[in-house]
Amino acid sequence: MTQTKKEKPANKASYGSWSSKITSDLIVTDSISIDEARQIADSLYYIERRPQEGGRCVIVKSHEGITADILPAPYSARSRVHEYGGGCYCVQDDTIFFVNDSDQDIYLIENQKIKRITTADNRRFADFAYDRRNRRLLAVSETHENETITNSIVSIDISTGVVTELESTNDFYASPRLNNAALQICWQTWRHPNMPWDGNQLWIADITKDGQLSNKRHVAGGDDISVFQPQWSKQDILHFISDETGWWHMYRCSKSESFDEIQQLTHGEKEFGLPQWVFAQSTYAFINDTDIICCYQSDGRSALAILTASGKTQLNDLACDWQEFNSITADAGNISFIAASSDTFPQLVSVTLDQTASAISSTDIIKSTCQLPLSNKYYSRAEAISFINRHQQTVYANYYPPYNPDYQADEEELPPLITICHGGPTGQSSMALDARKQFWTSRGFALLDVNYSGSTGYGRRYRSRLDGKWGVLDVEDCCDAALHAVTNSLADKDKLIIRGSSAGGFTVLAALTFEDVFSAGASYYGISDLTSLTDATHKFESHYNDRLVGPYPEARELYRQRSPINHSARLNCPVIFFQGIEDRVVPKEQAEKMFDAISRKGLPVAAQYYPAEQHGFRRAETIKQSLQNELGFYQLIFDLKAKSEIHFTGDIQLENIELN
Repeated sequence: MTQTKKEKPANKASYGSWSSKITSDLIVTDSISIDEARQIADSLYYIERRPQEGGRCVIVKSHEGITADILPAPYSARSRVHEYGGGCYCVQDDTIFFVNDSDQDIYLIENQKIKRITTADNRRFADFAYDRRNRRLLAVSETHENETITNSIVSIDISTGVVTELESTNDFYASPRLNNAALQICWQTWRHPNMPWDGNQLWIADITKDGQLSNKRHVAGGDDISVFQPQWSKQDILHFISDETGWWHMYRCSKSESFDEIQQLTHGEKEFGLPQWVFAQSTYAFINDTDIICCYQSDGRSALAILTASGKTQLNDLACDWQEFNSITADAGNISFIAASSDTFPQLVSVTLDQTASAISSTDIIKSTCQLPLSNKYYSRAEAISFINRHQQTVYANYYPPYNPDYQADEEELPPLITICHGGPTGQSSMALDARKQFWTSRGFALLDVNYSGSTGYGRRYRSRLDGKWGVLDVEDCCDAALHAVTNSLADKDKLIIRGSSAGGFTVLAALTFEDVFSAGASYYGISDLTSLTDATHKFESHYNDRLVGPYPEARELYRQRSPINHSARLNCPVIFFQGIEDRVVPKEQAEKMFDAISRKGLPVAAQYYPAEQHGFRRAETIKQSLQNELGFYQLIFDLKAKSEIHFTGDIQLENIELN
C-alpha cells in the first residue's frame, strides 16, 4: 500500500523528519467544525464551532447564496445536558431559540435582537420542539441540585420563562417531537445502567387542552433494543430507527390510535442509526409524501440513498463522490447535509434531485470545514483494510501511508506508525480528509485508525463484542492492527506509537501497560483509573462501565485489574498527556496520577494542562500546542531530528527528558 507519486520528490530524508506545509498554525487558522444543519423552507441554518474564536459556537444562516452569522459575540450556542450537549437551538418562522453556553439559559433572536427567556441557575436545556398551539418550547431539561441530577421533559413559556415539568419518571430523555398538528408528542427514555445505544424506549402521548400529556403508550424499543431519531412525516406518520434485528433499520408506525402496527422499511446488514452521544443527530429527512433521503453504513462504508416508502418500499443509492454523510435535513423540497470523502474535507452542501428523485442533478457547497491553501497532491488517502485478530475475528481499520511530494525516504526504510484509538468506545474512525491526520502523514508518519471491536458501523454484534471486555479486546485489536502493519511492511516495528482521546486514551494507557507492542504513546484526556472514574464521572456515563467492565461495586476487583494506574510498574515506554483542567467527564487527576507514576520510574514523560478546556479541545491555541508538542515528543524519543531542531511550546511539564 503506497501512495501514488506524480513527480519525483526533491529531498531525501528519513520518515518522521520531513518538513510540511501543513502546519499547526495553518490548521487552526483555516479549520472549523459544522454541526446541526437545519433546513427551514429555503433557508439553511447550522452551527460553526470556531477554534480561532476560542471555540465559540455560532449560528449561521444561508439564504439565496448569502451566508451570515446570526449569533453575535460573545454569545455561543452550546448545550451541556449530559455534558456532551447537542440540540442547542431551534428555528420557528423567523425566530431562533438557543442555549447560551456561559449560563445554559434559553435566549431568542427576533428582528436581530436577543432576549433572555429563562433565568435558571441550576438547569440546562437541549433538544427543542416548538409548540405553536400553546406558544411554548418543549425541551429536555437537566437540573443540578447539590449532588442530585434530574432529567425530564419540560415546557418553557416563551413570554414568562416559566418552566413546567411534563414527564420525569425515567433517568434520561431525548427527542421530544411534536406532530404537525401539535396534538401528539413522541420521545425517548432510558434507564441506568443502559446507554441509549444499549436499549431505550419510544413513547407517544396526547397533548391535552391545558398542555399536559395524557394517554401515554409505549411504541418501540426495550432494554436490549435501541431506538434512534423518531420523527413525524408531513402526514403525521411516526418514523424511527431501531436495531431490533441486530442492525439499525428504519421503521414507521401505522396512522392509528394504538400505534401498534409497525412496518420495517429497510433490510440487510445496514446501519441507519448512530450511538446517541449528543442530541439532535439526523441520518434521514422527508423530501415529500413518499421519498426519504437517508444515509447508512455497510461494512463501515457509508452511502447516501433515497427510500421510497409508498407501496413496496425501495432503497436506491445515489451516485456521488462523497464517502461519509451526517446531519441530513430537508424541507419544502430543499435538501442539505454534511458530506466528506478521502479527497474532500467535511463540507455542508445543498443538493437538487432530478425529477424522478433518483439522482443528484446539482450541488451547492455552502461551507467547507477546512480551507487549506494547498493542492490535493499533498494529501495521503485513507485505505480501508481488515485483518484477523488473535481471537480469529475480523477487525477493520483505515491506513494512511506517509506522503509528501517534496520528500522521499530510503527504499529500505519503513515509517514510524501511529495507531489511533477512537473514543466512545462506540466511536468510528472516519475516512474523511482530515487536516490533523495530514499533519502527521506529510511529516513521514504512517497512520492506522482502528475500528476495534465495539465500534459502530458493523451491527450490534460487533458493537457488543466489547461488553465486559473493555481494556482487553480493544487493546488487543489495536496491538494486532499495528503488528498486522509490521507484517505487511507498512511500519517500522521499533517505532510503533499509539494515541487516543477519552475512551481511546484509556486504550492507549492499557496497551502501553499490559502489552509490549508500542514504544511510545499520547493520551488526550484519557482514563487511567476506572474506579476513580466511576466514582467521579457525570450522570450520563455513571453506569456505562457496568456493561463495558462489570457491575459496580460488585466487580470492583476487575476495575482495579483493568486500571493502568494500578500497574504502572509494567509500563516501560515514554508517554505524553494532554488534559483540560475543566474536564468533568474525565477529571484531570486521571492524567496527573499517571504522569507522577511514570515520572517516578525515570521514564521520559510530558504533560500539558489547559485551564480553559473541557472534554475535547476547542480553542485554537490548545489544538496548535498539543499537535506541535506531540510531534516534538515523538521526534525526540525516536531521534527523528536533532535536539536543537525540536521545540516545545506553552506551559508543558517535561520529566526525565534531555533537551541539550
